[in-house]
Amino acid sequence: MEDDIEVVGEAGTAADALVRIPATRPDVAVLDVRLPDGSGVEVCREVRSQDDEINCLMLTSYADDEALFDAIMAGASGYVLKAIRGNELLNAVRDVAAGKSLLDPVATARVLERLRDGNSPKRDDRLANLTEQERKILDLIGEGLTNRAIGERLHLAEKTIKNYVSSLLSKLGMERRSQAAAFVARMQAERR
Repeated sequence: MEDDIEVVGEAGTAADALVRIPATRPDVAVLDVRLPDGSGVEVCREVRSQDDEINCLMLTSYADDEALFDAIMAGASGYVLKAIRGNELLNAVRDVAAGKSLLDPVATARVLERLRDGNSPKRDDRLANLTEQERKILDLIGEGLTNRAIGERLHLAEKTIKNYVSSLLSKLGMERRSQAAAFVARMQAERR
């Protein structure tokens, strides 16, 4: 019904979204954080790793710092509550399409505060095990770059970056990329 917005597809599950989003290449993918077969955050991470020109706007029923943090780390451009009114949602889609970030400042501040107050990482012990290349990649993960973007920056294949990421996560005793990003954020906060 809006002249400047066209719905190019719809999906009810994470699996459908992972097929339809790359096929339709929308400017903005509006994703529910909780899907019947998975997480909208994981869909966002996967979509953004394949095509970082697709912006993701996350919808959620309630404010959840952990989900917000995960969404930020996955590359989401916006995070809004489902209670948002129709016109506000349209404006959110427009803003995200225009490249603006729509992250609730109060919730984002809580997430950053939690990172700053987190336990001090065992910086020297764990980082000493990383190669110079792994340290570079860890820093780029901390900047929120996808494997593809890291590969482009370092002139390496995306698969090579995936291998480096797996190796550095293992050496740091971590399972998820978001843990590595949080680790970098804590280190940077300590340096200030």
